[in-house]
Amino acid sequence: MKSYSFDFYNSSSLKAYNLNDTMRYQLAILNRMDPITKKHSENVANLVCRICEYLRFNWQATIHSTMNAYLHDVGKLEIPVEILNKPTKLTDEEYEIIKTHTTKGYEICMKDIKLRPYAAAALCHHEALNGTGYPRGIGKKDIPYIAQIVRVADEYDAITSKRQYTTHVNISSTLKLLINDTKPEEHMKVVALDQLKINQKMGKINPRILKILFKVVIDDIVYEIACIEEYVKYLESEIKRLNTIDKYLEKIENSHKEKDKAYFSESIKYLLSPGETLDNFRDIRKEYENVLNVKNDAILKLFDEIKIIKRLKV
Repeated sequence: MKSYSFDFYNSSSLKAYNLNDTMRYQLAILNRMDPITKKHSENVANLVCRICEYLRFNWQATIHSTMNAYLHDVGKLEIPVEILNKPTKLTDEEYEIIKTHTTKGYEICMKDIKLRPYAAAALCHHEALNGTGYPRGIGKKDIPYIAQIVRVADEYDAITSKRQYTTHVNISSTLKLLINDTKPEEHMKVVALDQLKINQKMGKINPRILKILFKVVIDDIVYEIACIEEYVKYLESEIKRLNTIDKYLEKIENSHKEKDKAYFSESIKYLLSPGETLDNFRDIRKEYENVLNVKNDAILKLFDEIKIIKRLKV
């Protein structure tokens, strides 16, 4: 039986753009990152590129934003790997070290003229609109818009990666967590008094960008449904083929002419795929039918997921 897999993040969006040598140099930085950080950076860039397209950014702005997303975690090159990829909970001291990847990323970008245009996202992608982020605790008016976009994509991918989604079923629960981050906190912390009044009605992330992310996620769900539907067509064709073998066997049994029996026997040989025999084809058909039921159920769940997401309020 054909194996079925769905690539949750197929990083193809940027292929639509022509990259010059400078951009290729910038992206080559990713090859120095550990595999987890590299994959995360690619995922975030994919999301940011598509968010920018929904925001109707022009070509240059979309490329610039996407490159910012690719390089937002460049500072992690200077974080010890044993801390960066620690499987258990970080200590307070280790978390403080992790947080320095923002300032380290800024310094890396500022030291390299080819990376300098992307310093803002590296520095500010963990800043919060309400002033509770890091490293500087600045509020909405001081956070570059690209950093606000990267933060939404960054948080989404971090949660989905941690939960190890292989499908978009129940992805709405992740979006609900992000909705909470758009709401004001009951008790503001680490906010200067003169900023408190300005930021007290804000959450951590930009609600408009989150709404755009919803559209991107729905696009991904629609794509996943299309992939499953293609596989369903394959399963249905295989079941139909095996059903035909059953019909031919019945015709052989009911036929009185040796010529007809020979014809149907030859037809059965033609219909049998490698590994299939008259002894096992019904078992194989049953497997196909079971998988078909699972995939049709998955399609229904994905359509339900779209309905849930469309009802979410930000």
